[in-house]
Amino acid sequence: MKNLEIVFFGLCTLFVLLGGVFTVAPKNPIRGAMGLLVSIIGIAGMYLMLAAELLAAIQVVVYAGAVVILFLFVIMLLGPSASEISQDARGATSRYAGAGVFALAAAGGLWVIMRMGGQALTELPAAPAGMGTVELIGRELFDKQVVPFQIAGVLLLIAVVGAMAVARGKHGTEMFLPSGATRATAPPEKGPSSSAAGSHGASKAEVK
Repeated sequence: MKNLEIVFFGLCTLFVLLGGVFTVAPKNPIRGAMGLLVSIIGIAGMYLMLAAELLAAIQVVVYAGAVVILFLFVIMLLGPSASEISQDARGATSRYAGAGVFALAAAGGLWVIMRMGGQALTELPAAPAGMGTVELIGRELFDKQVVPFQIAGVLLLIAVVGAMAVARGKHGTEMFLPSGATRATAPPEKGPSSSAAGSHGASKAEVK
């Protein structure tokens, strides 16, 4: 049973790491959203190992089933401009340099933890009774953490509205029209020269 837990933990870790890499590496944003989905599934598996079944279900239902779908909706709303990649060499250099610094910092932090931790593993205390249940999480969420919970919902709403405003500014109102519909254009107004020419022609016809 212990070996099975180690294999499951390794599989979830692989999902999280590979999902994170495929979230930021591909040029296509849709593939990045799929990488995020894989990473979320790996995190849900880790919640299962911690006997937090409700958190695992929320991770899949809320994040994989709602947030990732929201990202895909915004990507589809932005259209082809969402896949445009900047060709600025300076931006690419800074991104690669930042990734290298982050990798070195992570490797250094792991080395420090391994050096200071020693050979013996620290056994964590047993979880209190009722931890991870629906009742405990609901009481914590809607009693002590109700304000951050509502703020998170407002921030998501602002993000959706902002994405629609950006997409409308780039593509105009044509993206909100039904397929096959065209924007109605007003007929060209007759200027003073055209009206004068029309009256001059009418006067010539009356003389004849």
